[in-house]
Amino acid sequence: MENKKLGFGLMRLPSLDPNDPSQIDFELVNQMVDTFIEKGFTYFDTAWMYNAFKSEVAARECLVKRHPRDSYTLATKLHAGFLKNKEDRDRIFNEQLEKTGVTYFDYYLLHDINTHSIETYNTLDCFNWIQDKKEKGLVKHIGFSYHDGPELLDKVLTEHPEFEFVQLQINYLDWDSAGVQSKKCYEVATKHHKPVIVMEPVKGGTLAKVPESVEKMFKDYAPEASIPSWAIRFAASHQNVWLVLSGMSNMEQVLDNTGYMSDFKPLNEEEMQLIECAVAEINSTIAIPCTGCSYCTDGCPMKINIPKYFSLYNADLQEVEEKGWTPQGEYYNNLTKTFGKASECIGCGQCEAVCPQHLHIIEGLAEVAKHFEQ
Repeated sequence: MENKKLGFGLMRLPSLDPNDPSQIDFELVNQMVDTFIEKGFTYFDTAWMYNAFKSEVAARECLVKRHPRDSYTLATKLHAGFLKNKEDRDRIFNEQLEKTGVTYFDYYLLHDINTHSIETYNTLDCFNWIQDKKEKGLVKHIGFSYHDGPELLDKVLTEHPEFEFVQLQINYLDWDSAGVQSKKCYEVATKHHKPVIVMEPVKGGTLAKVPESVEKMFKDYAPEASIPSWAIRFAASHQNVWLVLSGMSNMEQVLDNTGYMSDFKPLNEEEMQLIECAVAEINSTIAIPCTGCSYCTDGCPMKINIPKYFSLYNADLQEVEEKGWTPQGEYYNNLTKTFGKASECIGCGQCEAVCPQHLHIIEGLAEVAKHFEQ
């Protein structure tokens, strides 16, 4: 597939109006796209709803109309949330061809497979549908993006070996997260011999604005390296990762990312240890210091997955405010299909009686419910 491990995510494009993402600054995006290609990178990723449904248009105006078709590869996605019937599949796909101005997509994904969306994808026969697009030459490679746990991922890849790659959320803060479970999902994809595309390597900007103590740690080791570079290099350093997407919003980010990724060097052992220290430092400020031992869950009459909910809550509070949408709410909703909601806690107290950390779990669940359910 791609030789260089950096892809341009057309998700957070610069806007002429900070309150309206559809008002894309095409002139600036032209310069960013040109620079990206001049630096030897070729992969561009968009989707139906990005930038208020205008990202695919930006792909046409800034990329497709201005560069030879063999100088880039383009990926887009079909989202279950916009499918009401089987006719919607072709309607959206044909509109995507028109919006982007291409006659085929190099990569096409089912967008965000999870415990909820997979029902739609199964009911509307989207797995056979996407294979048919490939057989007709309208799509060169098929895959899917994923925001859920390793168990469902293993099931999907077992039942659908036709998929060629998986797009996962991987960053050093979510790698060992009990809620997101990036490492475990990565291991499932690797077990099935599916290359991984990484999304959210900088966690939507969260890992570009780390605590001062962590920034000092990184700068003392490598003064010239940007803070986001640590996050992107962490993701790219895993052997089965063949591409890391970065949603670049300005020229500075393009120049920075292409600078250290042009001749990519994986993190060495000392740098990996520094990442571990950074994670420990960031997590030391978490709201609910749950260690994930799960003693609390065995006797819960409402079958509430307390550790995973606390993990998602902590992660969501660490996000930068300007990011907007965050994935933790979606992970929470997915889990509530299998487990009881935080709001369903009856306050029996059995969890607090066995918690080694002596946490106020009942109060914590109330905060989780307020945060994710309202």
